[in-house]
Amino acid sequence: MSGSRLFKAPALLLIFIALLFSSLAHFASAQVPGTGGEETEVTREIELPDPLTPETVRELVSRLSDAEVRELLLKRLDAVAEGKLNENAAAQEGIIDLLGGWAIGVSTAVYDAVVRVPLIGQGLSTGFGNFYNDRGFSGVLRFFAILAGAIVAGLATEFLISRFTTGWRNRIQQADEAHSLGEMLTKLGMRLLLDLIGLIAFFIVIRAVTINLMPASDRELAILFLFYLVVIPRIGVAFSRMLVAPTRPDLRLMYATDTGAKFFHRNQVGMAMLVGFTIFIIQFQVLNGVPMGETRLGFWLNLAIFAWFGVVSIYGREYMSALLTGAAPEEITSAEAKFARIYPWLCVVVVLVIWLFAEILVSTGQVELLQGGKHIVTLILITYAPVFDTMIRGLVRHLVPPMSGEGVVAERAYYSTKRSYIRIGRLVVFSMVVLVIARMWDVDFENLASASLGARFAGRFIEVLFILAIGYLVWEVVTLLINRKLAAEQTAEGFDLEQDEPGGGEGGGTGVSRLSTVLPMIRFTAQVAIVLMTVLIALGNLGIDITPLLAGAGIVGIAIGFGAQTLVRDVVSGVFFLVDDAFRVGEYIEISDTVGTVEKISLRSLQLRHHNGPIHTIPYGEIPKVTNNSRDWVIMKLKFTVPFGTDVGKIKKLFKQIGADMLEADYAEDLIQTFKSQGVYDVDDVGMVIRGKFMAKPGTQWIIRKDVYQRVQRKLEENGIEFARREVRVQIPGIDNAADLNDDQRAAIGAAAGQAVGDQAPAAPKPDTP
Repeated sequence: MSGSRLFKAPALLLIFIALLFSSLAHFASAQVPGTGGEETEVTREIELPDPLTPETVRELVSRLSDAEVRELLLKRLDAVAEGKLNENAAAQEGIIDLLGGWAIGVSTAVYDAVVRVPLIGQGLSTGFGNFYNDRGFSGVLRFFAILAGAIVAGLATEFLISRFTTGWRNRIQQADEAHSLGEMLTKLGMRLLLDLIGLIAFFIVIRAVTINLMPASDRELAILFLFYLVVIPRIGVAFSRMLVAPTRPDLRLMYATDTGAKFFHRNQVGMAMLVGFTIFIIQFQVLNGVPMGETRLGFWLNLAIFAWFGVVSIYGREYMSALLTGAAPEEITSAEAKFARIYPWLCVVVVLVIWLFAEILVSTGQVELLQGGKHIVTLILITYAPVFDTMIRGLVRHLVPPMSGEGVVAERAYYSTKRSYIRIGRLVVFSMVVLVIARMWDVDFENLASASLGARFAGRFIEVLFILAIGYLVWEVVTLLINRKLAAEQTAEGFDLEQDEPGGGEGGGTGVSRLSTVLPMIRFTAQVAIVLMTVLIALGNLGIDITPLLAGAGIVGIAIGFGAQTLVRDVVSGVFFLVDDAFRVGEYIEISDTVGTVEKISLRSLQLRHHNGPIHTIPYGEIPKVTNNSRDWVIMKLKFTVPFGTDVGKIKKLFKQIGADMLEADYAEDLIQTFKSQGVYDVDDVGMVIRGKFMAKPGTQWIIRKDVYQRVQRKLEENGIEFARREVRVQIPGIDNAADLNDDQRAAIGAAAGQAVGDQAPAAPKPDTP
């Protein structure tokens, strides 16, 4: 911005203030007789100084009379008001007139093309007739003979090169299937390079033959014929073979069945031939004195190209949808599946819109904007979006790191990483396509804004879109990195809160690492920061002053701080709990009379999942103390009651054997100290209480305990030792001489024993009385 423009705004402000005060003084003097307030006529034109600076403004005002100052002010204000009215009227009428003019222009162009259909044959006849008349039979014969000779020479050269590279071609054709991205790109690149080398040699030879043998007047037409009718279709074949690989599924960059790949290959080659023929026939007619405007042949050829795209989209909709769903349709989201189904029809709409846009440019006399086939390239870039998308997913399949570990957590992490790579790739490709199309059409968004969409907002609209795109890209990258680190930590620890029986089914499972506990909150904080910064930068780019927003946010924060002291206490307490590493996700803790596994940690509270299912949400500020049952190691002490008189030493040896067996089983990594006897722990009225113990890693103790119970029961049974049970003993005097008792005495003893047992047993239910 120049110095004069920097001073223009304050200079105009000074003029306005000076003129305003001068007008007020003049008005006041006009109310008092004899003060000279009568209005005088301005007889000279007042010119503003150039450059307009504060010094020149003051000098101008000092030289003007009151009447001149007022006249200058009125003229300036009238000009500004008139300009605003004209601008608004033009804006309101311009849109309607513009749309109406476009509709009339397109309909007129279509009508004119239809009316001139009979002239197409006449125009072609005239063009070929002029071509024949200018050369005669011998000249035409020589023209095509030279072309044929050039093609034969080019094919012969290409054949020799192909014989020279036969070994390389055979190695590519007979090679095993490509299993990595590097192998695939290497083979595709080599095959395309060999095709292009032969094609370049072919073109060089036919061009050299044409230039040396063809008369100067026919060289341009001959080169056009060879390039657009021979070379362009063959280039289309080469690139189509690389893109869809109709005969090599293992080298196919995009997903398509063999039938779909052949369908796309045929239509791509056909499209290249149609485009080449269109350009050639238009140039042929112009070179032979038939302007295209007379027959409107270009309209129908252009319509044929767009119609081809539309027909391919409709008839190949199944293949186009398959491009978006890919080889693993179960991995796509429901939204992507719906978009895949409607995409072929969206392509038809895009074909119609771009065709209308091209016809509008033609009808408004802006044909030069279509030079180079910009509208065709734009159509290809937009309609080939499925190809780009399937190529992204194919690249991601090779670029994503392999799944780390096994289990549900590892699978979820791998799938999440793939989705993040795909979204990032789509964003990058979309941005590149937009930039290529904008650069190709020389779009000046500043001029577009000042012309139609509003100078304050739309001029920066695209910049805001790119700011949002960059913000989203940063969001995805940060989220991807944190998620990968979090998944790696959880997978390495074998942790999964969604397993069938967390903590072995009894609670007390092992927790994740400290980093795994903090990473979710870091991710949330980073995402919030990215969103806020992106929105603020976008608003600032639109010209909105974000200072009041920041000030308002500060005031709101202070108000929340005073009005929500409990919330602040919870957040601060949570920070100190995490700093002290009091608990981690997955650990089994006790808070007062509440127990459970830490399932989720937020900024304000934590959630405990009881092993029976209920979930408890506890704010940090309400936690008096925390008892952590899952840190470092766990000791389990088990009690067994055996009858009096059992050999305690023998049981100790049996327990020691059980501990040794468990170390040889699958518990070697889980046991810190194996199972062993602690001797007699207690004696009750049933028998002796023997206690055993083992030390294990948190979360594994419950499974080990179940196995210990089974092993102890089996080992004692094998050695003839039974667990003590409660029993009733009846002592009868003289029972030692039972052999000398008669029948009456034995009956009395049996009755007494039965009575004793009956007193100990529960009473039998009384029968129902009728």
